Amino acid sequence: MPHRYAHIKASVIGGTVTSAWVHITSEDLIKTAVMATFGAVVSYLVSLLIKWIHKRLREQQQS
Repeated sequence: MPHRYAHIKASVIGGTVTSAWVHITSEDLIKTAVMATFGAVVSYLVSLLIKWIHKRLREQQQS
């Protein structure tokens, strides 16, 4: 897109963000934060579980 149309691009992006911003409620933000925290905890626990399983398998192969 040529430089001369940059203001149109900025206007379209700004209008889209503004129209979406009106529909985002504090409940949605809280729900998103809770789900992100839950996802991070589950991801961490699964990585610990995989690490533990990998360690056990290595110990069995060395015995």
